[in-house]
Amino acid sequence: MEVLIAILIPIVILIAIVFALFGGLRSSIFFTVRTQENVIVESFGRFRRVAKPGLNMKVPFRDTLTPPISLRIQQLEVNIESKTKDNVFVTVPVAVQYVIREESVVDAYYRLSNPEAQIRSYVFDTVRSALSTLELDAAFESKDDIARGVENTLSSQMADFGFNIVNTLVTDISPDPRVRDSMNSINAAQRDRVAAQSLAEADKIKRVTQAEAEAESKRLQGEGVAAQRKAIALGIAEQYEMLKRVGIEQSAEQLLLMTQYFDTMQDVARNGRSNVLYLPSNPGSVSAMGDEIRNAMLQSQAAQKADDDADSAATRLRRAQPKRQQPSQPEGYQAAPQQPWEHPSAGSDQG
Repeated sequence: MEVLIAILIPIVILIAIVFALFGGLRSSIFFTVRTQENVIVESFGRFRRVAKPGLNMKVPFRDTLTPPISLRIQQLEVNIESKTKDNVFVTVPVAVQYVIREESVVDAYYRLSNPEAQIRSYVFDTVRSALSTLELDAAFESKDDIARGVENTLSSQMADFGFNIVNTLVTDISPDPRVRDSMNSINAAQRDRVAAQSLAEADKIKRVTQAEAEAESKRLQGEGVAAQRKAIALGIAEQYEMLKRVGIEQSAEQLLLMTQYFDTMQDVARNGRSNVLYLPSNPGSVSAMGDEIRNAMLQSQAAQKADDDADSAATRLRRAQPKRQQPSQPEGYQAAPQQPWEHPSAGSDQG
């Protein structure tokens, strides 16, 4: 029995040691650190060292571990409500991407109690200072400038605490919905004005082109009318010269004018669609036209009477002349028979 107890005691002690090493003592002696993370080891609350990724050891009951400190790039989103120079309240979402330098893990952990709050404060201050000097339209155009300003400020301020600012993004500038609707209305009005100007310019070009075409057409018509009038004038001159050569010289102009007048009246009568004639409108002209018509009728009657008198005189003159005696033919003379194609007076001429 004593031998059995002597054998079991070492076995129990060995089991206790194994359990201690791989049980509770294992977790208090060995610990692991993941990649892109660091852990600070403290001895009774005092900084001792920085544990790197991999398997590490610590002294039980003396060393304690801080939460893992990430060395990966992290992003902090900040929504800032501020007022522009023209008193428009806008919301500016800013995304700050930062990383803790591996050699400055101690400063990043011990010098700042709340790094994200510190970054937010700097972002608020920089963005509000920039927006207060810009109007709304200029703020939209200066998003990149605002982002660079925030990045420069954070880089200079956070570098002493072990933080590197990788990038700063101003993702949007959102004014009040009513202001946004007003801006859209203004933009639409401006585009409508540009469209109206373009349409007016196109209409102007169209009208100018049409006017130039009409001017060219009028010029060609004028040249045609001038050539026509020139031809008419040459024809009238030739007619006038012909009338002078035949002895009609005193009333040649009146004759030509009357001829043109009657030609015009024939054209008016020939065109069935012509229903307007230009007549004198004042009483004096109407009276003169009546006198001319009356004189023309009287002259026509006088000419007709003169023609009739001339015909009567010619008839009386022929009757008053004695008949011409036929020459006597000798006895035994016999006239040759008249051929059908001969004139009746041919037989008498032969005698």
